Amino acid sequence: MNIPNRITLSRIFLIPIFIIVLSVPFEWGTIEFGEAFLPVTHLVAALIFIFASGTDWVDGYYARKHHLVTNLGKFLDPMADKLLVAAAFILLIELEMVPAWIVIIILSREFAVTGLRLVAAGEGLVLAASQMGKWKTTFQLVSVAVLLLHDYPFVYLNVPAGMILLYIALILTVVSGVEYFIKNWHVMKESS
Repeated sequence: MNIPNRITLSRIFLIPIFIIVLSVPFEWGTIEFGEAFLPVTHLVAALIFIFASGTDWVDGYYARKHHLVTNLGKFLDPMADKLLVAAAFILLIELEMVPAWIVIIILSREFAVTGLRLVAAGEGLVLAASQMGKWKTTFQLVSVAVLLLHDYPFVYLNVPAGMILLYIALILTVVSGVEYFIKNWHVMKESS
């Protein structure tokens, strides 16, 4: 197994640690900034999430630079992204930090696009991610991190940055999903 795939696997292995930190009621206290309080568990979870999200860029860059792109990597990388994002959003619902309907739309789009990719793979086609899809992923990851940090450092501006970023991610999720299906509808038509 090459280095980029090991980096991708490390992202997958960080997901259970991230889940435990946010799910188990550890009493690590809080950090005060201004009039806001940040539970230390949320800070630790945010740092794990940010590190895991960063490995997505590292593994892709390393694989392309050293010509180590493999079929295993093409499978593992998007799966790791989806598992990390799904875990984070589901836990944010449990923590009552995001509305469930937003997460349902985001995860539904991910399942639909994955289904389309599976149909394409059955036809011997590889459907690349669009630039809009990459922006969608970026805004999803950043919104989760800012929400876990309770809008720090934006809290000093009195701006609900996490929710603003989440709504931008939602819009990009819907638009990129529609764009993806319009662009690749021929795959569905040819496979029926």
